[in-house]
Amino acid sequence: MSCVLHGLPLEIHIPLIDAHIHLDLYDEVTRERLLQELPGCGVESVIAVSMHLASCKLNRALAERHPNLVRPAFGFHPEQPIPADPEIEMLLDWIKRHADNMIAVGEIGLPYYARQEALEQGHRFDLEPYVDLLEKFLILAKETGKPVVLHAVYEDADLACDLLDRHGITKAHFHWFKGSESTVRRMAERGYAISFTPDIVYEHEIQELARRYPPDRVMAETDGPWPFEGPFAGQITHPRMTSHVAMAWANLQGIPPEEAAKTLYRNTRRFYGL
Repeated sequence: MSCVLHGLPLEIHIPLIDAHIHLDLYDEVTRERLLQELPGCGVESVIAVSMHLASCKLNRALAERHPNLVRPAFGFHPEQPIPADPEIEMLLDWIKRHADNMIAVGEIGLPYYARQEALEQGHRFDLEPYVDLLEKFLILAKETGKPVVLHAVYEDADLACDLLDRHGITKAHFHWFKGSESTVRRMAERGYAISFTPDIVYEHEIQELARRYPPDRVMAETDGPWPFEGPFAGQITHPRMTSHVAMAWANLQGIPPEEAAKTLYRNTRRFYGL
């Protein structure tokens, strides 16, 4: 890989995959520029997760325009209000009809941050509709034989694990995961995958997780366009930041950067059947 990210040299020469990005949330000009730049920065492809039906449709269109570069996942992000039943059924039906076009069901999960915000403001928060919707998506994943991409952190991850057990889902990717030691052990025992964002460069909590999670079950992501701090402050989140994830993970594991990049790349291809 031979390019520079705002003064940060990228020295890894193994192709990388951004295992979790919201392409639909970039403005059109930025999105197309990023996609055009990826081959020159050694990013082989991106897993483009979806927020809702319109997002699913856009990611499908992007995958058609950029085959093998954009690999879409279809779902509904939980950190937003639950739509009315007819909208949910429309989304589920659309996904079923386009299941051959998706690499996974996602992003799906539970609304940890929305719930915390509501409770801090003294508002009641009903989690049950989100659990019901997550179960619908897990049933869909089981029917289609696709992996799931999960937004489930802290105590929500335990509930998500319970639901995965209930529905016999074994291929689960918890993106940007944070959680207790007991939850980490449970996820590792079940063989679930997790992915690290660029905050692995500067966040102690993420670094500790990266040291102990099984190396054959980890991937690199950006969750773009979510912005990062530290050396990335003020920058547009770019899939080539996965190179910095690989280098940071290499340091934490005590292995050469090339070996780390190769492992992250191989893990992602294996998990998503690429």
